[in-house]
Amino acid sequence: MRRYLVPWRAEECRIYSTGVLVLGSGIAGLYTALKASEYFEVTVLTKKGIPESNTKHAQGGIAVALDQEDSPSLHYEDTLYAGAGLCESDSVRVLVEDGPLRVEELIRMGAHFDRKNGKLAFTQEAAHSRRRILHANGDATGEEIERTLIAQALGEERILVKEEQFLLDLLKNQKGEVIGVLSLNGKTQELEIYLAQAVVLATGGLGQLYCYTTNPEVATGDGMAAAYRAGAQLMDMEFVQFHPTALFIPGAPRFLISEAVRGEGAHLLNVRGERFMEDISGKELAPRDVVAREIWREQAKGEVYLDFRPIGLEKVKQRFPMIYQTCLDYGINVLEDRLPVAPAAHYMMGGVRTDEMGRTSLPNLYASGECACNGVHGANRLASNSLLDGLVFGGRIVEDIVNTARSKGLMDPQLSDIHTEKDESCPGYLRNQLKREELQELMWEYVGIIREEEGLKKAIKLIGDWDRTFIPEREIAQLELKNLLAIGHCVARAALAREESRGGHYRWDYPETHTKDLKHSIQTKEGYDVCTIPVSRVD
Repeated sequence: MRRYLVPWRAEECRIYSTGVLVLGSGIAGLYTALKASEYFEVTVLTKKGIPESNTKHAQGGIAVALDQEDSPSLHYEDTLYAGAGLCESDSVRVLVEDGPLRVEELIRMGAHFDRKNGKLAFTQEAAHSRRRILHANGDATGEEIERTLIAQALGEERILVKEEQFLLDLLKNQKGEVIGVLSLNGKTQELEIYLAQAVVLATGGLGQLYCYTTNPEVATGDGMAAAYRAGAQLMDMEFVQFHPTALFIPGAPRFLISEAVRGEGAHLLNVRGERFMEDISGKELAPRDVVAREIWREQAKGEVYLDFRPIGLEKVKQRFPMIYQTCLDYGINVLEDRLPVAPAAHYMMGGVRTDEMGRTSLPNLYASGECACNGVHGANRLASNSLLDGLVFGGRIVEDIVNTARSKGLMDPQLSDIHTEKDESCPGYLRNQLKREELQELMWEYVGIIREEEGLKKAIKLIGDWDRTFIPEREIAQLELKNLLAIGHCVARAALAREESRGGHYRWDYPETHTKDLKHSIQTKEGYDVCTIPVSRVD
């Protein structure tokens, strides 16, 4: 595997220095930057404009045990149940216990969540035993959180935000410590080096690996791929969450239809108008992997619909104004008609392996949010835990950076510290005619909701061949495709190695779930084989 995405020389790069470098401008990146700015000068690099992230597109809300009838212990149990045996219980405990304080801080920053009779309003979502989902402006929770954090970040003089910065690769010194990144300035097309005492990956997910996804176009796994090339461990890459209900109209994007719609009472119907989830434990509010597979099976017989009418006409308009209007724009009035829905790639449970403090396997490199994997989501993320994840572990990352600085001291790296590692390029030829759609369709067919050995082996071979022969130029679309190839290969290999069905990973040739020897999958660029480590503790 090539060490660097593109050839480069230090002398051709502009050089910048900062205390803490944050990559990404979603909830994980901006919250981390704000907390870090209390102690350090911070630079935030974001791939496009600052608002463009998965956070902005989050509809349902943020799960947190703030209601009097709820508790962190109940939230803990629900998270473990949804995670299907692969949650790291220490990480989950941190999430649910620190979560209320972080959300209260977000409210103090100016986030306006919906209220009823002056009190915070909570909704229900799948696999939650209580109504614990905070929401804003009905179904625009992510947008409200992003608005709040952007306003805070842009108003903080110790934070510098630089847009149109494409992460190429992580840079290390002779000791193997991460000391900065190589970036492509999308405006000038120049290469730039950013040196920092600590680097935080908050680059989001990889939904664009699939032809049907709820994710924005920026979700191409760039942070995971860069970390992988630098030698970091990836964990549980086989666990991709497919959201059960996305808009399914020819020619329309797979617009997310929030789980909160079902939480408020909407029914799933098959082509005969029957509620096909009636005999499934939890019915429409079963864990996401269960609902997605049931819809997938029903689609073999005909279209599947979401019926909003049991919610009540006035409540639909009040609670889901964005969904209502978007569907109306595509010719469907959910107050009168059933809405065609289908699963779509939504969230990555795996990612760059971290501990409970956000530390990766590379010194000075941290990861938070969807690009990270600390075991908090296990094999199947509990609905609306993702936004909370970014807050809680972003805050803990800053705590660790500060403690490290106090105990060991953090030195400002210099250009001369960069260790230019040998780029072991594989023989190949320029094949820039490869289209992203080819990879996306391959992943959807063979590494999607239901998998099996023959299809996975076919995907691994094809992706490997494409990756070896595709050499990108300094064009963002090509660089993104190269990253997707690397990460797609990891997902397919991990899926082949796990010979069981668990959470978001389902093998029809291995439909059973192993109840003993629970393992995480681990991958590094040094070895082709997928290794395993035990789940540290299961309560």
